[in-house]
Amino acid sequence: MSAETIRPAWRVLLWPSLFTACALALLLSLGFWQLERLGAKERFAKRIEASLAGQPQKLPTEAEWPTLKAKVTDYTKVTLSGEYLHDKELYLYGVLSNGRDNLPGLFVITPLKLADGSIVFINRGFVTTDRKDPATRPEGQIKGPVTLTGILRTTQPRGFFTPDDDAKAKLFFTRDPAAFTAATGLARTAPFSVDADATPMPGDWPKGGHTIVSFPNNHLQYAITWFMLAAAVLGFFLFWARRLLADERTRTNLVSAAPRS
Repeated sequence: MSAETIRPAWRVLLWPSLFTACALALLLSLGFWQLERLGAKERFAKRIEASLAGQPQKLPTEAEWPTLKAKVTDYTKVTLSGEYLHDKELYLYGVLSNGRDNLPGLFVITPLKLADGSIVFINRGFVTTDRKDPATRPEGQIKGPVTLTGILRTTQPRGFFTPDDDAKAKLFFTRDPAAFTAATGLARTAPFSVDADATPMPGDWPKGGHTIVSFPNNHLQYAITWFMLAAAVLGFFLFWARRLLADERTRTNLVSAAPRS
């Protein structure tokens, strides 16, 4: 055995160390990223909780619409006044749960014309499918000026499995003011909608106040998972490196003790 077979320890560990360092950097960055998202989600939830518990704010003006940010305005409690355009009524498919059963039906979306002529789509509330026809709930087709309180909602993202909207049937599957605008042919429409609160409607239909305010927050669990994976990678590397260095020391001793020719 010749002296050339002896390898310095740094050369043995160079590439495994670089790979481990990169893996640790990636895993730790993912963990800290999840902690940042945890903080952002908690701040968002606190803002919404304070908004819903406080007094309603004035609706953003038309001049403010282009600069609105979803993270700042979504779920804001607002108050607004205008007149319903019942002839432009639309329907958003939904399922109402009472804790035991799921009741499929529709959310009635009605444009509200504000005093300045601009339009806001109002989710007036839930109706069962047999009450889709406004003729089955004439008392709820309120005429004249109204003032209402509700929750401002921004555009709902369309999922991969979300069915296509049926504009001819005025049936939609996502909360999308742009799609509502195209279907009704209206102008000066807000880039958001408003979910009406639970104030009873004449005739008891539609039934408002069904906005779901729930925000899954699993970022802490995700962060812990990434940090545990980082710890596992580091632990495995240290165990492996210790064994490898021990083997190299044994090998070096054997090479050193071998008689030279």
